[in-house]
Amino acid sequence: MAEIGKPVDRVDGRLKVTGAAKYSAEYNQPGMVYVVPVGATVANGAITGIDAGAAQSSPGVIAVLTHENAPRLKVPNFDELRKFIAIPHESTIPLQDNRVHYFGQFVAAVVAETYEQARHAARLVKITYAAEKPAIDLKTELPKGTRPAKIVQQHDAQLNAGRAAAPIAAAPIKIEHIYTTPNEVHNALESHSGIVVWDAPDKMTVYEGTQGTVNTSVIISYFFDLPRENVRVICRYLGGGFGSKGSILHYLITAMAARVVKRPAKMYLTRQMMQLNVGRRGETIQTIALGAASDGKLQVIRHHTDTYANPVSQFFESCGLATEVLYGAPLREITYRVAKLNVGAPRYMRAPGEMPGSFALESAMDELAFRLKLDPLELRVRNHTAIDPLKKIPYSGEHLLECYRTGAEKFGWARRKSEPRQVRSGNYLVGMGMATATYPGYRSKASVRVQMTADGAVKVMCATQDLGTGTYTICAQTAADALGLPMEKIRVEIGDSNLPPGNNSVGSQTTASILPAILETCEKLRRDLLQLAIADPQSKINGRRAEEIEFSEAKFFVRGDSSKSDSYASILRRNSKTVIEACQTTLPVSGSGLTIPGAPCEPAQVSAEENSDNKKYSFHSFGAQFAEVWVDEDLGIVRVRRFTSVMDVGRIMNEKTARSQTVGGIVWGIGAALMEETHYDLRYANPVQRTLADYHVPVNLDVPEIDVYFINKPDPHVSRIGARGAGEIPIVGVSAAIANAVFNATGKRLRDLPLTPDKLL
Repeated sequence: MAEIGKPVDRVDGRLKVTGAAKYSAEYNQPGMVYVVPVGATVANGAITGIDAGAAQSSPGVIAVLTHENAPRLKVPNFDELRKFIAIPHESTIPLQDNRVHYFGQFVAAVVAETYEQARHAARLVKITYAAEKPAIDLKTELPKGTRPAKIVQQHDAQLNAGRAAAPIAAAPIKIEHIYTTPNEVHNALESHSGIVVWDAPDKMTVYEGTQGTVNTSVIISYFFDLPRENVRVICRYLGGGFGSKGSILHYLITAMAARVVKRPAKMYLTRQMMQLNVGRRGETIQTIALGAASDGKLQVIRHHTDTYANPVSQFFESCGLATEVLYGAPLREITYRVAKLNVGAPRYMRAPGEMPGSFALESAMDELAFRLKLDPLELRVRNHTAIDPLKKIPYSGEHLLECYRTGAEKFGWARRKSEPRQVRSGNYLVGMGMATATYPGYRSKASVRVQMTADGAVKVMCATQDLGTGTYTICAQTAADALGLPMEKIRVEIGDSNLPPGNNSVGSQTTASILPAILETCEKLRRDLLQLAIADPQSKINGRRAEEIEFSEAKFFVRGDSSKSDSYASILRRNSKTVIEACQTTLPVSGSGLTIPGAPCEPAQVSAEENSDNKKYSFHSFGAQFAEVWVDEDLGIVRVRRFTSVMDVGRIMNEKTARSQTVGGIVWGIGAALMEETHYDLRYANPVQRTLADYHVPVNLDVPEIDVYFINKPDPHVSRIGARGAGEIPIVGVSAAIANAVFNATGKRLRDLPLTPDKLL
């Protein structure tokens, strides 16, 4: 392959750095109005009165929408929506009733001529409530918590409940500790924003920052009771999503406003609203118990998670997911207890479940290693398994031991001192730590259309979207190789729900889903083009068998005799074709995976070995994280000075964009380890941290040198390309590696994130 794997610059890079790339909020329309939502000032209760008089008479105000006058939307059947993975963030639909479930819930919206007028008038809306006592504190509410049967990913939520107690008690070596992780909130660079245009009474165009153009189209069309094809959702570029964009239903308010005032409408959520309304990583209290033989071989793992959902959401942090697949213990008990809190609903956030869960599991593994006087890396090697512990089937492509070896060598793990507080640099205590990373290898159904014009230019079309991770670029690389064309001949068109349906950009599945569809479609187009040439008496390859023909540089030629060739452009010209196209749908053998509605293309014929058949293989990515920290002995400040990450995510499609993804995940992991947290005022259930001024994230001085390495071995079963996703896994294990390094430096074990100075002093 000529282009795949190369560290090619992003094909959309120049557009982004020059400002020519248009994001959803930049598609301003003639006569456009602005919508600013009003948030509830109580966390639990009912609206008893709304006085919108002052707001309505404020300059520029056109309308004030409330549950009393907003358009009625379809009452949802969530089982019906789940058929398309079109699951809204919350089961309460905005402006449809008077109930309040959390502080900041959108309960009204002001529509005005300018954004400033709308924002000012929103403050004038007076709402009275019959307030009820909110549930705010996790520890207080846990005794009333429930033990759900399933987690969102449809795993058992009470696996082997009660079975671990006796083996743990009997184990020669045992540890048991509690680890906690805080609430974290979404702060993507691009806020949640969009524009809605009603093109006709039953048809609209939506420009929305979303991780799923098709998914968002399904949700909007469902609630407005419109044909799906009548709701076109466009998202050419996205300034970060990380799990929060697409199922947050603020765009329903925008659409209602646009319908009421009969003008295009824009909504842009403020940073304060992002702290409240767009999902979060929920607080967790995790208890890990490990029982092992004296040689370190695990005999039993128990992982219990206490966490919360809110009254209008079923989602909670599934912290046991990594524990399901790592290490060879013959018995593992994984359980959950979930309270209901009147705060904004937890939601998917980069590596949901695996990220907070790995902090607990990988910290516990480090504690067990210290108890055994065993190198933490050696403990993991001794407990490594190439067989999924629960499914009892092999992983589809697993190279974790190679990740360990490569990481240890590149990082210099052999220099680590096993006893804490052995290495100093001036006033700093220096320590090293490591952890394992894992994340599922999802793949979904996808459809792609490819067109080639007479001048040899190619357009690749799919409704999927680019989160900012380089999807445009790897799509172009795949098509270029499959057709034997230079990259500059390939134009990628994505981010439009009117195109052949593609997957939601969630769960690290875009690479694994879309690229096989591009490959199959390009090969179908190439075969069709070749048949035209073989059947053409004027072609130099006329009458040849397809097996004799090779291709490159936009032409076919006979193997071993390049003088007998025919260019793509000549074939099309002689056959009087201005364009040739193909459209294919790829579908994992086991079924639709995380599916999409409507596939207009013919199914691609693929080998039975190209599958996501979880009865035959377990699809997961793996990695190893290594951190060196310097801890100021007097001030308790932790600095990450070096970080090495080695990832096994199948074939690397573009080394540059994959490295960028990995670095980004590690930087976020540093933030989670050292600074990110949200506290709630226990009187009102509003977050104390309201903006990026007091919700701390890493800045340049917090980020060390980060070395990234890839095993780069294709997964032979996920697809012919062999690539799994690289977006979610880099954050997994980062906080544990840092916490383990802090222990190695100081001798003090911190089990509560973030690792702030007060916990060390």
